[in-house]
Amino acid sequence: MGSRLGFPFKKELRMGAACSSLPSVQDGAATPHSWETFCAASQLSPPRKVTMSLVSEFLGQLTLQLGGESEPKYPTVVPFGGFDPEKDAARIETAIKTKGVDEQTIIDILTKRSYTQRCEIAFAYEKRAKKDIITALKAALSGPLEAVILGLMKSTSQFDASEIRGSIKGLGTDEETLIEMVCSRSNEELQQIKQVYKELFKTELEKDVAGDTSGDFRKLLLALVQTKREEPSSVVDQDRIDQDARALYEAGVKRKGTDVATWISIMSERSVPHLQKVFQRYNNYSPYDMQESIRKEVKGDLEMSFLTLVQCFENKQLYFAGRLNDAMKTKGAKEKVVTRIMVSRCEVDLMKIRSEFKKHFGKSLYQTITEHTKGDYQKVLLSLCAGDD
Repeated sequence: MGSRLGFPFKKELRMGAACSSLPSVQDGAATPHSWETFCAASQLSPPRKVTMSLVSEFLGQLTLQLGGESEPKYPTVVPFGGFDPEKDAARIETAIKTKGVDEQTIIDILTKRSYTQRCEIAFAYEKRAKKDIITALKAALSGPLEAVILGLMKSTSQFDASEIRGSIKGLGTDEETLIEMVCSRSNEELQQIKQVYKELFKTELEKDVAGDTSGDFRKLLLALVQTKREEPSSVVDQDRIDQDARALYEAGVKRKGTDVATWISIMSERSVPHLQKVFQRYNNYSPYDMQESIRKEVKGDLEMSFLTLVQCFENKQLYFAGRLNDAMKTKGAKEKVVTRIMVSRCEVDLMKIRSEFKKHFGKSLYQTITEHTKGDYQKVLLSLCAGDD
């Protein structure tokens, strides 16, 4: 990026769109650091085609905030008042050049600026340093701190697409990550992920999911990725709620064996508010609640997928709080899980995740991070956490 782009592209950065050309995709495939690399990786010719792909991503982000099945935002990272991208870029350049690297300054700036503001910093940095900020940060940082900071330089959909790609194309499929990413994202988020995934990796997300999974697990993930979920309606259809609750019961607990296709159809196509009411009504038919029924009826990756779906339908922030608690209390702490959730949710709902964490585990997320992490990694996580409860 930088002066090569010219003024029109700076306008796009101020819209919060063009930073999606910056992130490094760490999957062994394309690694678009600079503008030219991104264009080459995307088989696009600047400026017009790239411009439209970036604008379409920005419009997709707007959809998440303003319409469709959007959810309320509870971010811990918000736009910084009195923002000065040139000043921030200069401070980051100095921090990188400092002997031993001034990690604290990098943390203080990039965890306290919104994604749009980080894009503007990236533009200003390249303009003054004549190199892109991703390359500079990769050279200056290492370990889990590097993973967090580089993650913050990606748009939400680009970060999610990269995580999914890594879970599929690593050494063996990382089903746990794949399940978390696909089963916890809304229809609109999945639509945006699919678009960015294709731009980055030159293949359809559905194709990669189908190639690395099998059986009913594959069928469920593909049904979710195909984004056929209905939009929420202001009309509560009690008859349909009852029909779906009974169908879930008759397809599982009531019979010998499980009619998985019926479960997949209902859980991948009905709106979230409708399903919340269906699970309540389900208790009128079954001696077990929906989660207990899933544990009795299916096993393995399919069980984990259905459980993740139901937990997210019922309380998505509690689901993520539980994931964070489990990851940090595992011996050695599952850094990848903690990093993924903290980065992907800090501008979405991390404040509410904090609240659910304290309510259900009796200790704040801030305190738990302090106890189970250390060094610069601890500092960057605490900064994203943005306070104790």
